[in-house]
Amino acid sequence: MQETTSKEKILKKIRNALISRQENPFQNIDFKSPVFKELEDMPEVEFVSKLKENGGTFVYCENEKDFVENVKMLALQRNWENLFSIDEKVIGLLESGGINVESSEEKFTEQIAGVTRCDFLIGRFGSVMVSSGLSSGRRMFVFPEVHIVLAQMSQVVSELKDALKGIRKKYSNKLPSQITVITGPSRTADIEKTLVMGMHGPKELFVFVVDDL
Repeated sequence: MQETTSKEKILKKIRNALISRQENPFQNIDFKSPVFKELEDMPEVEFVSKLKENGGTFVYCENEKDFVENVKMLALQRNWENLFSIDEKVIGLLESGGINVESSEEKFTEQIAGVTRCDFLIGRFGSVMVSSGLSSGRRMFVFPEVHIVLAQMSQVVSELKDALKGIRKKYSNKLPSQITVITGPSRTADIEKTLVMGMHGPKELFVFVVDDL
């Protein structure tokens, strides 16, 4: 008797299922109900807590001047000669505080710390949403060893769905071709279950949140 292959067995089951169709046993499922339980605290507080759990660092800033001073202090502590950014607003802020900023394409691969803005901060997961629609483009979110994010308190939303709604509203009919959610520094444990930081992106993530004026 000829043996039946696994593929033939699967196809046979599919054919039988199509022939003898049954009513959906799960007709009363409420797909509009929330998947997660409600946040225990305000989205801003949840974001800070989750960001730290994910290995990121949160820095609160009263205003943009405070942001510049905090970044300058971090650069001095790490002995960084300059920071890298291609975002004109970020460059202007940093240079106004006397921080050396490199932005040339020739120096891109030499950067250690890169500074960008973001689209939204997601309280549920402590994640940072970025997109190719930002001035920093695509590469700045994955290349630097240290990723420094400048954000505003008003960019904090509760859920991922809120961030996606915000993206649609922000960019209207010109949605960015790349939308990325960053949850802490890059890490992997695929190789022998050993945790390795910075495998696919930055080893460190700093989020500086400026209070809205």
